[in-house]
Amino acid sequence: MAILIGIQLIVIVLFSLLGWAIRVKKNYGLISGFVTRSKTEQAELIKNGYPQKTGSLLIYTAVGMLILLPLAFTSFSFVTELQFGFMLVFLMGGFIYLSKYEVSSKRKRSYWISSTLFVVIVGFVSVLTYLGYEKYELIVKDESFEVTGLYGEVWKFENVDKVELMEDMPEVTWKINGFGLSTMAKGEFKVKGYGKSLLFLHKEAPYVYIRVNDQHLFLNGGNPGETKEWYDELSKSID
Repeated sequence: MAILIGIQLIVIVLFSLLGWAIRVKKNYGLISGFVTRSKTEQAELIKNGYPQKTGSLLIYTAVGMLILLPLAFTSFSFVTELQFGFMLVFLMGGFIYLSKYEVSSKRKRSYWISSTLFVVIVGFVSVLTYLGYEKYELIVKDESFEVTGLYGEVWKFENVDKVELMEDMPEVTWKINGFGLSTMAKGEFKVKGYGKSLLFLHKEAPYVYIRVNDQHLFLNGGNPGETKEWYDELSKSID
């Protein structure tokens, strides 16, 4: 959580400084593509207020994220998703709005490009978030077990070296390829003392650790009771 808060603070400071430099100090060259415009277009953009409003948009985005930041110190479970969801929607929606201050000859094209990007990016992020939160299941068969969903696999019991029920999860130090969400971790992560590991975790103890094919696997269910049932099923199958 401390790392996520640090990242959010860096983004807030960065947006604030960029917005201040553009809006107050008139460093319009910080706006992507501005310096490559003709002098005539630059003058029209400044007259329309495009660069000034771009700076204001960045400042307002930073203020909104700062207002939401205290939620990180509450029991609210989806702080990160709310913070960056607000940033994405507000910022990209703002650029659609800024299209009306473009030079007249490029206004319509700018609107359609901004709108299309908004739909594509928000849609892509929404699908990824859905897949990240998609429920996974442990299915125990006669000779193997399977974890369903994204990053799921099938493992044979004959390759299982160890199954252990843990009350404390080892420190997860880095995400390699996966989803590190507020209430769930899914995918490949670096775990202290274990190295590269495959995680299917809700942020609630206990946890089942499995070593199979020299691979480290950590998983748990949606509640402690389900996790203990999974552990019992796996333990019986490898005895």
